[in-house]
Amino acid sequence: MGMETIKIQNNTESINKIQENYPGDSGNIPTLRRELELLENKMLQIVESRWNQIQQLDPAQQSSCINLLFYIVLRSEDIRELQTQLHIMGLSSLSSSESHIYSQLKAILERLGKVFTPMDKFAYSYEDALYDIRLKSKELFGEKRDLSVPFIMVTLDTDFAEDFSKVKELLLTGMNVARINCAHDDESVWEKMIKNVKRATEETHLSCRIYMDLAGPKIRTILPGKKNKNHKIEVEPGDVIYLTDDMEDDNSIVKLVGCTIKSIIPQLKKGERVLFDDGSIECKIENLDKDRATLCVIRVSREKPYIKPEKGINFPDSKLSLSSITDFDMACLPFICQHADLIGYSFVRNSNDLVQLQNLLSVQRKKDTLIILKIETREAVKNLPALLVQGMQEKAYGVMIARGDLAIELGFERMSEIQEEILWICEAAHVPVIWATQVLETLNKTGLATRSEITDASYSGFAECVMINKGEHTVEVIETLKDILFRGGGHHIKKRYTFRPLSIAKDYLSSIVAS
Repeated sequence: MGMETIKIQNNTESINKIQENYPGDSGNIPTLRRELELLENKMLQIVESRWNQIQQLDPAQQSSCINLLFYIVLRSEDIRELQTQLHIMGLSSLSSSESHIYSQLKAILERLGKVFTPMDKFAYSYEDALYDIRLKSKELFGEKRDLSVPFIMVTLDTDFAEDFSKVKELLLTGMNVARINCAHDDESVWEKMIKNVKRATEETHLSCRIYMDLAGPKIRTILPGKKNKNHKIEVEPGDVIYLTDDMEDDNSIVKLVGCTIKSIIPQLKKGERVLFDDGSIECKIENLDKDRATLCVIRVSREKPYIKPEKGINFPDSKLSLSSITDFDMACLPFICQHADLIGYSFVRNSNDLVQLQNLLSVQRKKDTLIILKIETREAVKNLPALLVQGMQEKAYGVMIARGDLAIELGFERMSEIQEEILWICEAAHVPVIWATQVLETLNKTGLATRSEITDASYSGFAECVMINKGEHTVEVIETLKDILFRGGGHHIKKRYTFRPLSIAKDYLSSIVAS
């Protein structure tokens, strides 16, 4: 099925109005219109070329896919000068229009004299987009209790399996989603956690979704002396250590570190970086043998400079061939599909990874378990549009910005830029986003927040859901987060800033009037 041709005709009355209001810029109007029509044509062409694929998606996702494609075309161009000219003329500069980009482009062209057919099938409005993303958020996270703040997801600690009162307190404080990380504990503990959540929802009459993370291929350290869990290796810049994926307690080399995933070494290259323990220890590969990599320690960013067992290893420069679904994940899937509302897909990299999980779930799931794509690898960021399109085979799905591993993979200095880009693209696809990792982390651990993490927490309001890690002060974190987001929520919807009255402005205006 092809697209209907959009008829165009001049509207001289609209152009005359703009020329009257901006006589000095009237010569720019034909140029602006040509540039905008060129963008429009590129958008329509890309949708035309993908029309058959769009028709194969879930009906609830087809308009979202079209809007995503329109937005991808826009963001493939450098339109900064065009935006400046539009702004000068008092027209929309196309910013903050991710969710309804063609409708916004169309509105600008109409102001410049172009007339569209009344039944334009791509006239997907801001109201349509807002309704769509709210409906999908409801599918994922349930009923929202407080419209002024995002949904709140809380990571359950092992102790919560035996502490019903704590689970109930979290629910009453504002928890909407209970997260269980399948990288920790086992099915017996998970089942107790879930029973406590279910019991708390029954007693409080408050809804709470169950979210379970697949562990994924998390690569961790193994050290010689397996019986001694306290064994550690001290390192400092300039040291040489040896990495192997075939640990056999080789005590002939003092600083030998193994890893939990076999066949890693042949996939590495000289000069690539290797990071230990959330990036706190950075090394570079100096040499490679068949089953061993020689690493030079470049940086140690911690007071206690030790490599310990069961700490994460990241290879940010390496292209590893690893299955995103491990044997352990496969063993967990039946339990997850029976009990969970949401399943977190850890370390997903590309659309083929997602197809693998979708195929498994089509056989396994006994209830409507919805997928959350955890964006925590360099490849996942690069392949985000393709992942979103593949996700549109489902009636609803979500994205988690897993800022922990993602920051290690991309570099901490790029996180501000990347998390914004993920938010933009997901909004264009009408995909609900979870803002995760280290939200008010210091407050959760010590009872006192840092100034910078208060600011960071305020940005979580751009997402539909915020994830809190486990800690001693989780209730206080929820209360603080709600307060921060309630105050900031009146100033913006997603990334579109709105003008609620500012007390600073009102007070000053009152003082002027009074004087």
